[in-house]
Amino acid sequence: MDSLPDAIVQYILSNTSNAKDVALCTCVSKRWKDSMRYLRSLYFPRNLNDNLTGGDTTDNIVRQMVSSMCQLEALVVYCPFTSTGLDSWLSLTGPSLRYLELRMDNLVEQKPCTNNPSKLDCIGAVAEFGVAETLGCSYDPLPEMEHCKLDFYGLGNCSLSLVSPTLECLEVQGCSWIRVPETQCLRNLSVANNSGRVYKVDFGKLVALDFLSIRGVQWCWDAISKMLQLANDVKHLYMKVEFTGDFDALLPFPEIDFVEFFNTHPKLQKFDMHGAMFAALCQKNSLKNVDSRFVIPCLEEMVITVRSPLNAEQKMNTLESLVKYGRNLKKMTIRILDMKSSHSSADDFFQDICRFRCLNRKIVSIE
Repeated sequence: MDSLPDAIVQYILSNTSNAKDVALCTCVSKRWKDSMRYLRSLYFPRNLNDNLTGGDTTDNIVRQMVSSMCQLEALVVYCPFTSTGLDSWLSLTGPSLRYLELRMDNLVEQKPCTNNPSKLDCIGAVAEFGVAETLGCSYDPLPEMEHCKLDFYGLGNCSLSLVSPTLECLEVQGCSWIRVPETQCLRNLSVANNSGRVYKVDFGKLVALDFLSIRGVQWCWDAISKMLQLANDVKHLYMKVEFTGDFDALLPFPEIDFVEFFNTHPKLQKFDMHGAMFAALCQKNSLKNVDSRFVIPCLEEMVITVRSPLNAEQKMNTLESLVKYGRNLKKMTIRILDMKSSHSSADDFFQDICRFRCLNRKIVSIE
């Protein structure tokens, strides 16, 4: 390689990303050491600290190597680190960073220092600067944790992997890709992304789940279907997703079969659904398979948000079917939200809803 131009040497060495290999390359010669400054990617493996001696720490090693790079675009850290270390070397990455992946076995540290930022604070600072387009977080919760709230708003494309969680309650906000293996403990799950789209969810069977909330502007339909399929024993379902669609196009929900949905969620007691989900249940073929033996066994309370008078006849049929087949239904709240009064059928639709309320006074209310 001594006979090659510097640019070619730099290009060849740029294929090296493992921190151990990078450290060895810098010891070969001054020319190689100078070329390593132009690496675009750095990866710190989980066993990095196995052979550390003296006063070396993984925090110091990462900081030293990151500070020597001039245009680092991707940073992957799987070895243990502290919030202080994370804060120090993230401040060195500069605006060139485009991909950040962290394995955080102790996201909430055992003895947090009040003067130091938490790991999530550090990540939030990166998001505020707008330097990281993608975040991957692999997180193994502490055994004593029962509740976890993870907020990643501000990152363009955020992925989260929870490894063997022992949590009972999990709230995730701002992630586009979420993975949780099968768990016997999770009872409350809330997933939201109001600043982007959810591309993929990869959950194990949610056998103990009682409450599921999915919210956001756009979810890919595969992600919605997967969540509804895995949570078929859920008792309280809250759905506020405005659109589906795989890419930039915002699409309405596809038709959802009324009978099939409630047959696959037999334990559902409370259902809060906003416009897109309600519209999907109100398509012309949705009620085609209803017969006199069909019943919604456990449903007791419904909150339905209506935003459009379109397909008014189908929507009224669905409301009537919910009351008819929901034998244990005790309360239905219909929320009229931002309905355009200028629409020619808005007044007629609202009068239909008022008549429906009058016929079911003990159950139905309008907000």
